[in-house]
Amino acid sequence: MLGLKLPTDPRWVNIVEKNIEDILTDHAFCEQKATSTAISLIVSFPEYTELVQEMVALVKEEISHFKMVHDLILEKGWTLGRDRKDEYVIALLKFFPKGGSRTTQLVHRLLYAALIEARSCERFRLLSEELEDKKLATFYKNLMVSEANHYTMFLGFARQYGDRKEVDKKWQDLLDFEAEIMKKLSKSETIHG
Repeated sequence: MLGLKLPTDPRWVNIVEKNIEDILTDHAFCEQKATSTAISLIVSFPEYTELVQEMVALVKEEISHFKMVHDLILEKGWTLGRDRKDEYVIALLKFFPKGGSRTTQLVHRLLYAALIEARSCERFRLLSEELEDKKLATFYKNLMVSEANHYTMFLGFARQYGDRKEVDKKWQDLLDFEAEIMKKLSKSETIHG
């Protein structure tokens, strides 16, 4: 369903199991960045009324996910750590050239967002199935559903606002590029890395 070309190496869960505090901190900041992305789309493209409406709802949902992760961190007796660079996103954002029409810029941002959500969904599924901590596994299973909905929403908007054939070609090319990025990752205690 997600269309990802390279699945996450299942051994990544072993890294997560040994670094729960780090993964939760990284996850919290991923939720915060997702909130910021939705706000940025509202600010950058206010004339797309349907997109703005959906992004307002997404801001509320993503910030509630941030709170859920933060509450989990506090419940475990930890405090939120510092944000770190997301090597996955940094590499991914190099794919599309800068510039172009406003519509092109919007489509590219929507495709990036769709792919990040798809990979998060795939990672959350893996965590929900493989984590020994059953409470944490259930937590990730519940979030997995949201991420799948976000992925389809962003991809749907990209197809709605851009030329469908061109968008689908860009999507496939981006998926191929992302698979190459993933060959170098799955070795750290981050959601995408």
